[in-house]
Amino acid sequence: MVKKVFQEAADYISSRSSISPRISMVLGSGLNPLAERMEQTAVIPFTDIPHFPPTTVEGHAGRVVIGTLDGVPLLVMQGRYHFYEGYTMKQVTLPIRVMKTLGIEVVILTNAAGAINLDYRPGDMMLISDHIYLPGLTGNNPLMGPNDDEFGPRFPDMSHAYDPCFREIARKIAQEEGLPLHEGVYISLAGPSFETPAEVRFLRTIGADAVGMSTAPETVVAVHSGMRVVGISGISNAAPGALPSRTTHEEVLAAGKVLVPRMIAILRRLVPAIAEELEQ
Repeated sequence: MVKKVFQEAADYISSRSSISPRISMVLGSGLNPLAERMEQTAVIPFTDIPHFPPTTVEGHAGRVVIGTLDGVPLLVMQGRYHFYEGYTMKQVTLPIRVMKTLGIEVVILTNAAGAINLDYRPGDMMLISDHIYLPGLTGNNPLMGPNDDEFGPRFPDMSHAYDPCFREIARKIAQEEGLPLHEGVYISLAGPSFETPAEVRFLRTIGADAVGMSTAPETVVAVHSGMRVVGISGISNAAPGALPSRTTHEEVLAAGKVLVPRMIAILRRLVPAIAEELEQ
């Protein structure tokens, strides 16, 4: 029955476009304009796709866009689902399973994240080298329950969750473009409240560089499915307590306007580079 859900969603998406991407991208808060650079697009609202619930977060358009980016077939999700919206982790990660069913091999996950590392400032970018998935460690892992061996093993290895080859390509692109790109550990929390200064100090102590409310569960399911993952965080706000300001969702969306040109510069070169790597 569960496989039928994934297949029905995948079949509907396939029926809306003749393009068959091998690469997908999930856009975080404020990053919707990235999809506007695509050509030959088919735009599908989440609510049109069988079994896809609506997204309820401002800044998430809630659409699947299929087209090409500089000639490379691409599936883009303008928005995502979050645990704090009241969805289960299996609902949060449903699109990743559908991507796998569609034959997608690589997923690029972007997000808006708060700074934990004191060297980070709003508008910076961070290439995710690893993550700490706090809800998953405390009983809310999307892989809980019976394992589907056709997707992946009962105990998937997460030691190289964020593909080392693609991270090296991203680093090289950022250097050539003259764009500062940090590399660090992303910690995923449940949300929706932002972190207190005491919580930020705790997160810094355990090794986190940036904090958000997404991405890690998607990565877990993608890795379990045999997909390769790239993660890039747009730093949308400074760590609470580091600067004399309050954290708001409006601040996150405003930072997205600064981040979009920087993200576009990297992703417009990263997507073709990944496509070339897949052909080798």
